Amino acid sequence: MTHYVVDTNVFLYARGRQHPYRQPCRRVLRGVIDGQVQLHASAELVQEFVHVLLRRGVTRQEAVDEATEVRRQCRLHAFDGQVLTLALGLVRHYPALGARDAVHAATAVAIGIPQMLSANQVFDAVAEVDRVDPEHAAGELPLEGGSDRGGSKVSG
Repeated sequence: MTHYVVDTNVFLYARGRQHPYRQPCRRVLRGVIDGQVQLHASAELVQEFVHVLLRRGVTRQEAVDEATEVRRQCRLHAFDGQVLTLALGLVRHYPALGARDAVHAATAVAIGIPQMLSANQVFDAVAEVDRVDPEHAAGELPLEGGSDRGGSKVSG
């Protein structure tokens, strides 16, 4: 099983409109369901996901339902004082890194999983993590009939 710390954009691309990252992100999420991939995230990821959905005009009920599915697909880790301290250090050291992305990277450092699954190239400059593009991650999964289909908007 492959383990990644996941960025919120993987879930947003999977649920969103047609985009080059939509199918790769859906395929990775199918890998979670199939037991090939384990996603890890700070609890902050779920908050960020809901924030973006509400900002985009999704109903509160739909945002909560989808966030519940995101939560189910990730092993969540605490956004605690250690992660906050690491995140602030990353923000200080990497000028292009935003606060939320710093929390994701700090979570990766804190839990010892440097593989950051993200379409966001800002992580390429962060020495503490190894960004894995969703297209690459999807390409590493075995092909199976229906790997790009699924039930929920989030899981593909």
